[in-house]
Amino acid sequence: MARIVQTNKPLSVNPLRVSQPMGAALAFLGLARSLPLEHGAQGCTAFSKVFFTRHFREPIPLQTTALDMVSSVLGGDERLQEGLATVIDEHRPEVVGLVTTGLVEMQGADIRRVLRNFHAGRCESASVVAVNTPDTLGGLESGYALAVEAIIEALVPDAVVPAVQRARQVNLLASSMLTPADVEAIREWIESFGLQAVILPDLADSLDGHLTPQGYTTLTTGGTSRQAIAAMGRSALTLVIGDSLAGAADLLQARTGVPDLRLAGLTALADCDAFVQALADVSGRPVPARILRQREQLLDAMVDSYVPVGGARIAVGADADQLVALGRFLDDIGARLVAAVSPCRTTALQALNVEEVVVGDFEDLEERARDAGAQLLIGNSHALQSAERLGIPLLRAGFPQYDHYGAAARLWVGYRGARQLLFELANLFAPRGAGIAPYHSPLRQDFDGAAEPFARSISA
Repeated sequence: MARIVQTNKPLSVNPLRVSQPMGAALAFLGLARSLPLEHGAQGCTAFSKVFFTRHFREPIPLQTTALDMVSSVLGGDERLQEGLATVIDEHRPEVVGLVTTGLVEMQGADIRRVLRNFHAGRCESASVVAVNTPDTLGGLESGYALAVEAIIEALVPDAVVPAVQRARQVNLLASSMLTPADVEAIREWIESFGLQAVILPDLADSLDGHLTPQGYTTLTTGGTSRQAIAAMGRSALTLVIGDSLAGAADLLQARTGVPDLRLAGLTALADCDAFVQALADVSGRPVPARILRQREQLLDAMVDSYVPVGGARIAVGADADQLVALGRFLDDIGARLVAAVSPCRTTALQALNVEEVVVGDFEDLEERARDAGAQLLIGNSHALQSAERLGIPLLRAGFPQYDHYGAAARLWVGYRGARQLLFELANLFAPRGAGIAPYHSPLRQDFDGAAEPFARSISA
């Protein structure tokens, strides 16, 4: 069991943590015809929008109540009601994700009281889902998880459906570590068993980079509809990917009675096997041949890549879900996690196969990676300078990634994603410029046609 160590530095150097409001906004971007509304200063929302746009390279629907100096001092309740009315009347969303920031949290704003007053005397077509996410606490992962829990609280009816009346569908609570490509691959995985997937939230449709006929919209395109969320209680099983969503999973199970399977990730072999077995049990169908073949391909890749990857020393800085998922995968392939840093403290970090996990920033990761003789750094784009100073390569993972294309299209999960990740690691550890050394048989002929000594001795 890993020991969790909290740094006591007076400031953060090259922060690893991303704010809670940004994580909550990301969750709402996975709902159909949704519009996140950040209650706070305009600069807070502008900061989030810049990061989302640079990472996903897509237009991001995100609004703000834009508190000024007067409303910041005297209170922003009126500004919030005006913002809600404007967003609903002008954009006609299905869901408005109301996200608080540090400014209004320090004011002590009661957003639920404001919502009750706002709804009085109005007939709204939009559902307003409120979530408190002070950016002085937690990070992207916790803000995302709080938003998922708030969505379930607001949109999933409190009713238990008898097991015999449940549909051939499964729920998927998707962690913030999953890319749009990951979510799309998991959906295809579920559908290959003849099941329908209700994914919360579904970033695959909304942030996968496709072009739409209308060109531009002020609301999310794709995502999970309000009606689909309301029908989650009719599912036969809930699949939970990521320990951060435990609270949301508990709430969904209490409300609907739907049993669940909780996995730390979907990159390690054991997690993928458990996921496949659960789908086979629910569907009553055998595992499709192509999925079995993908598993055999991953096992073969583990054999092929063991020489460069086995024993490799790797340092990782990431949110807890991603850190645990990568740690389990590194154990599978025989690599060593020699330094681990997470921005927030969670009990899930204790499961890592490492002596200690530091709650800190990229400076902490750089120092420990240097002391441990790490050969590779895994982290978001903010880790690039640390990797350059250490003189080791960087494998970009997590959010944000603004100096590379295709972050949203990167597949990390399933047998295919694990195989691709394994090959990428093997290529990073291969000798620079040499690649894989060719095999020269002792029986080969010299250029002048004469056999080598070993070959001549056999012919003699």
